Amino acid sequence: MTINCKGILIDLSSPKVMGILNVTPDSFYDGGSYNNETDILKQVESMKTEGATFIDIGGYSSRPGANDVSEDEELKRVLPMVQLVLKHFPDTLISIDTFRSKIAKSCIEAGAVLVNDISAGQLDSDMMPTIGALNVPYIMMHMKGTPQTMQQNTAYKDVIHDINYYFSEHLKKARSYGIKDVIVDPGFGFSKTLEQNYELMNKLELLKLLDAPILIGVSRKSMIYKLLETDAQNALNGTTSLNTIGLSKGASILRVHDVKEAMECISIYNSMRN
Repeated sequence: MTINCKGILIDLSSPKVMGILNVTPDSFYDGGSYNNETDILKQVESMKTEGATFIDIGGYSSRPGANDVSEDEELKRVLPMVQLVLKHFPDTLISIDTFRSKIAKSCIEAGAVLVNDISAGQLDSDMMPTIGALNVPYIMMHMKGTPQTMQQNTAYKDVIHDINYYFSEHLKKARSYGIKDVIVDPGFGFSKTLEQNYELMNKLELLKLLDAPILIGVSRKSMIYKLLETDAQNALNGTTSLNTIGLSKGASILRVHDVKEAMECISIYNSMRN
């Protein structure tokens, strides 16, 4: 299973790591950590050295209850970062984490190679047509509502059945706009209770019915630290445990803050599988 990133074919038969680079002041774990060029470049170099295939740059915090950010402000945050990273590390495969088509288009034109949309096109009707025209891979996540309202939308008849149906409908729509490479992200922590998150992980392999690569993003999330009665700073061990389980259930991409540890999970998983 491969995806085409502007002519670079990425083979997902062996899982890959996507390193998170938040250029926001209010992200739940690393908000404000990377607010100057030196720190940003040092972090990108570290993630690439440790084995990240993709660097996911985001300028809009999607943590529950996060403040809304204007489109202009988001663009001011992310576009210079895309340009900066590619100036110093031109071979970097940048994913742009946005639900806005104008942000996606500007960053792809600046050199990013895929788009990571938490809303699967629901928050911007121009997103899917834009991705189809840009001809880049598209990560669509499951979420109900917005980052500000999503935790008020946790009612499901059957969480796995409902998520599979959601993706089947959105995949059909994406194909209608000519989007060739689609990756699904079940959205751990988005519109889900603690119990629903673990039910989803327990049955993650059922999403393989969609015949699309699966990305999971559980890195240091509250589903870990609330269960373990700790905090995000001390949730790395729990993250590693869930990443390992996710790999065993079919995940193709791990989206993480801690690349080295995620790569170790993949190395062990690949060794056992082979």
